[in-house]
Amino acid sequence: MMAIAMADVLQPEPMTLEQWADMDDDEPGELVDGVLVEEEVPTNLHELIVSWVSYALMTWAKERGGRVFGSDHKLGVSARRGRKPDVTVYAPRTKMSWQASLSRIPPLIVVEVISRRARDVRRDRAEKLGDYARFGVRWYWLVDPEARLIEVLELGADGRYTIAMQASTERVAVPGCEPLELELADLWKTVDEAMAEGDEEEEESGEG
Repeated sequence: MMAIAMADVLQPEPMTLEQWADMDDDEPGELVDGVLVEEEVPTNLHELIVSWVSYALMTWAKERGGRVFGSDHKLGVSARRGRKPDVTVYAPRTKMSWQASLSRIPPLIVVEVISRRARDVRRDRAEKLGDYARFGVRWYWLVDPEARLIEVLELGADGRYTIAMQASTERVAVPGCEPLELELADLWKTVDEAMAEGDEEEEESGEG
């Protein structure tokens, strides 16, 4: 069992996976070892990147009959653990229970956009890495805005992830998603433009 820092606990009373799944969408938290813990608090920039990635994956998946879900989609990754990836992609012809409040079916792809807090970096790169591997998620994407880097990890037969692709600013073909290509220069241009607009707003609000 992985130790949970008390500062991360939202509800100390034990909770089942079913109870967590039935929580309202606007109630935050993920389930770790039967305890409700805080999840990442997304910034506007974080959500902008999530939208960019989601659009690319939805365009690719729609033509093939796949399904793409947003950050409120709940995964029951084990009997006492529940996660909510930033983006979740299911392979074509995946049979799902559409009335269920969580999925126990391993998706083809999960995507996490890494935030700046050390706690969030550790969660995405270590804790969730293990959870998704044990759950059987074939492809794990990590998008790091600080490093301007996208990593695509592939689950091997040994149950461990290995790096299938690392890319920064070039146009790249994404493994496991042929013929999807990502124009990463466009992603970071979108980020830079948004950041510049934010700086202009701050300057204007400080005038006078």
